[in-house]
Amino acid sequence: MLRMRICSALIRDAEGVANLVNTAFGPERFFTAEDRTNPDKVRALLETGKFLLLEDSGSLVGYVELRGERGYFGLLSVDPSRQRSGHGSRLIGAAEDYCRSAGCRLLDLTLVNLRTELPAMYQRLGYRENGTEPFPAESKLPCHLVKMTKPLRGPSGLG
Repeated sequence: MLRMRICSALIRDAEGVANLVNTAFGPERFFTAEDRTNPDKVRALLETGKFLLLEDSGSLVGYVELRGERGYFGLLSVDPSRQRSGHGSRLIGAAEDYCRSAGCRLLDLTLVNLRTELPAMYQRLGYRENGTEPFPAESKLPCHLVKMTKPLRGPSGLG
């Protein structure tokens, strides 16, 4: 298995993080004209959580936030030229390990219901749907967010 060195983004990384997120979320352009984020939003998120990055590469990022016994993971972004390589799953594993080591018992995420390819990917990783919430921006098509959760148990999710 490929070894990745994961590090935390710094304020100075905000523009690069925003660019990668917006590039990776390009498939959402069929239902929203807005960028997913911008450097100011990234800087604001860095005040409550952190972005995990593949060190020395602008090809992979994900946001993780500790919320008591629950963690939150979002904005998983893999450079389109490196998608389907297993990097995203490994970053999700790093986020799970980070939350687990901080004492979280559950990890939550949300995805847009119109991205029909995503639930199965997260289900294969142990996430289960547990509700919905409104989509937080203008959209060209009716949509909502699907909430998913995974219980975090011992090391790497084992018993």
